[in-house]
Amino acid sequence: MELLDVVSHPLFLSLILLLSLLIWPKLVKKKNLNLPPLPPKLPIIGNIHQLGKLTHRSLRDLSRTYGSLLLLQLGYNPTVLVSSADMIREIAKNYDVVCSDRPKTTALDILFYGRKDLAFGPYGEYWRRLKKMSVVELLSHQRVQSFHFVREEEVELLVNKIRCACLEEEAIDLSEMLMSVTSNIVSRTVLSHKSENEDGCSKFGQLGKRMSILLTGFCIGDLFPYLRWLDVVTGYIPSLKALRTEFDSFLDQVIEEHSALENHDEDNHKKDFVSIIMQLQKDGMFGMDLTRDNIKAILLDMFVGGTETSTTITEWMMAELLKHPRVMKKAQQEVRDVVGNKCKVGMDDISKMDYLKCVLKETLRLHPPGVLVPRKTSACVKLGGYYIPSDTTIMVNIWAIQRDPNWWEKPEEFIPERFENSSIDFKGEHFHFIPFGFGRRKCPGISFGVASVEYLMANLLYWFDWKLAAAEIADNLDMTELFGFSVTKKIPLHVIPTSPLSF
Repeated sequence: MELLDVVSHPLFLSLILLLSLLIWPKLVKKKNLNLPPLPPKLPIIGNIHQLGKLTHRSLRDLSRTYGSLLLLQLGYNPTVLVSSADMIREIAKNYDVVCSDRPKTTALDILFYGRKDLAFGPYGEYWRRLKKMSVVELLSHQRVQSFHFVREEEVELLVNKIRCACLEEEAIDLSEMLMSVTSNIVSRTVLSHKSENEDGCSKFGQLGKRMSILLTGFCIGDLFPYLRWLDVVTGYIPSLKALRTEFDSFLDQVIEEHSALENHDEDNHKKDFVSIIMQLQKDGMFGMDLTRDNIKAILLDMFVGGTETSTTITEWMMAELLKHPRVMKKAQQEVRDVVGNKCKVGMDDISKMDYLKCVLKETLRLHPPGVLVPRKTSACVKLGGYYIPSDTTIMVNIWAIQRDPNWWEKPEEFIPERFENSSIDFKGEHFHFIPFGFGRRKCPGISFGVASVEYLMANLLYWFDWKLAAAEIADNLDMTELFGFSVTKKIPLHVIPTSPLSF
């Protein structure tokens, strides 16, 4: 059910009015504090009605009107909206620890085993040890390189499927193929299992999509605690529990299989994430006593985050190339010049593809994998001259920051050349370009995701030429967004590949 549909439902409005006398006094400011500007709001629901279906765009519009630092009242929750690189710099330099917590939601609590994961877990000693384990053992550069054979095998299978389509001269659903190959890469790395069903469809890619929708669904209880029971009536909580059960049964099976093997002679660099985590647990590394739920939360984090992020980036990257034939031709020429007549794209080749990296950066600028990133204050802070109370959600609109005309020339246009001969990178040090976040909470899996996207795109550009299906032309390619955990392309990419190279 859409957010606006719920808010406007007569039953919802009636309940809000009945409970207003109970809730409203707690929302009234008790002190004359210098709080950030607050856009006009409605009683009780506050600013919820202003969010819209594409929330990142609605929030950007509010920031343009009222300023880059706003206080929004979302039901019972005060939320500070940040849409400025200068404010991000201030947070990173002065308040990174204080602003390193995550807000608790019903969806995260149910799906991630009480938030025992890295991405959404509360900031504290457990989280710090979990991050150290992830950075040192799971997502290090050496570990990412050790899994290159998985990327090679899965991308080769994809290339062979596309070759068959070339022989038939038929259009393919590239979006579905990208989701499948990405989820297979992540699934094999994390679990040593492919994610596809017997019919070739990506089971966990579909589960990931369902999770994305539920994670950003409208949860009445998160905004109005007194109405939490309504989430059972609407089916939201039952849907979360059903999805949790599907993931849970599979992860239990995987852990049981790994426990039964106990292959201690296996090369550590060839083990999947389950084996590595279980070995670290047995050895008592990082001082962590991980329960089965801890392990499942970590694995789910890795799988869902890795699949969703990489698929979204690759799909938008290909869409932008199809929409801009000049850029497509330039990128293809570079890839083919670097690879030459070799039978496959090598790992060393990728490092020489400078323009491809510019295309990736420009895609990440326009289409960051996480458009709205929440944090939560654990103490009072003074940001931009305004007082921000403790226990306040801070919502960073990365999408708006990366399209800010104060930092970017022609910010709405796709221009990869803006990154040529530029030191700007996406590792969180340039605060107007933070597609993977910043500070302690930035994504630790950047290298893993980028390696998969670059290798996959290099192969697609090397082996095939691409054109849109007959119904679409480049200038009018539908780039409509679908808001979720990531902002994805609403209309799948249906394209016709051709083979300019002999196989």
